[in-house]
Amino acid sequence: MAERKGVLLRLDPAVHDALARWAADELRSTNAQVEFLLRRALRDAGRMPDDAAPQPGRGRPRSAGDPGERASRGGASGPA
Repeated sequence: MAERKGVLLRLDPAVHDALARWAADELRSTNAQVEFLLRRALRDAGRMPDDAAPQPGRGRPRSAGDPGERASRGGASGPA
């Protein structure tokens, strides 16, 4: 993966607070939320570069031994 660029971004404190709350609601860091919104704006405007790497996945990476989607969620064991 290509090295990621760091950017200093100055925001109005109220805008930052709203962005941080939105990021928390989406289970993202504030930085990931900014990247998500910028990518969406670029895509919607037809300006997303073809060679842009995909945005990293959310959450912690799975270890090699983790199974995929589990059949049991919330106590349900699937069709009876």
